[in-house]
Amino acid sequence: MSTQPALLEMRSVTKMFGGGGLRRTRGTLALDEFSLSLPPDEPSIVAIAGESGSGKTTAAQLVLGLLTTTTGEIVYRGRPTASMSRSERTAFRREVQAILQDPYEAYNPFYKVEHVFNTVVRSFGLAHSVAEARRLIEQALEFVGLRPAETLGRYPHQLSGGQRQRIMIARAFLLKPRIIVADEPVSKVDASIRSMILEIMPRLKQVVGISFLYITHDLSTAYQVSDDLIILHRGRVVERGKTQEVIDRPQHAYTKLLMNSIPVPDPDVRWQGRLDLLEDIAAGT
Repeated sequence: MSTQPALLEMRSVTKMFGGGGLRRTRGTLALDEFSLSLPPDEPSIVAIAGESGSGKTTAAQLVLGLLTTTTGEIVYRGRPTASMSRSERTAFRREVQAILQDPYEAYNPFYKVEHVFNTVVRSFGLAHSVAEARRLIEQALEFVGLRPAETLGRYPHQLSGGQRQRIMIARAFLLKPRIIVADEPVSKVDASIRSMILEIMPRLKQVVGISFLYITHDLSTAYQVSDDLIILHRGRVVERGKTQEVIDRPQHAYTKLLMNSIPVPDPDVRWQGRLDLLEDIAAGT
């Protein structure tokens, strides 16, 4: 058993939006006493699944530092992120990267796509020469299945959504981070590209040793790529465990409902028992 601190911990994290003021309103509970831990020496893919409003994206934004916790703390390699020094924060920004739902938002439409790579190379001192930078960028593109000669020199609007998303993965790969937070990375790409992107995640885990927090509403993709699965409903964890076990033997009605929503060839099968599951969820079982 490792004596090193966990790579990443979320310790009883709660996030409230709004509230207070003259009327002392309670606000909206987005995440309630949420905890997770990524091991320090064994890369893993942890999926956080749930419908819109379940709190899964809030959890991702808290890890990335885009939101602050209401209570609880986030700890990276034994150090609370809220009290990191400037140098520790810089290291954290390099080692914890994001792949977002809409890749187009990450681009400046007035710059060619290599701008996203050049910015990273300069900011983190990844190369000592233009030639070395070019070599690193080309390696990253090839890792995600893109041809540098057909990709570099183009503007974002000249590329498909799947190509833009793979460029964002290549950008993260360039930094060799310890963790990638992937927030619905395949929800806005064509089905023909989805499997290609999902295959990249286990490769990054196995070849580079990168762990993932995979945020999704789709249990079928969580089943495809993740080692562990956490199910969120209205900000609360209703089920967690090894992905195979959760999918094979779901205990909570909400998990069963998510599984029941996965498209199947026969619509009657999909809707069978759905009303009973909704009644169980309303009852809190």
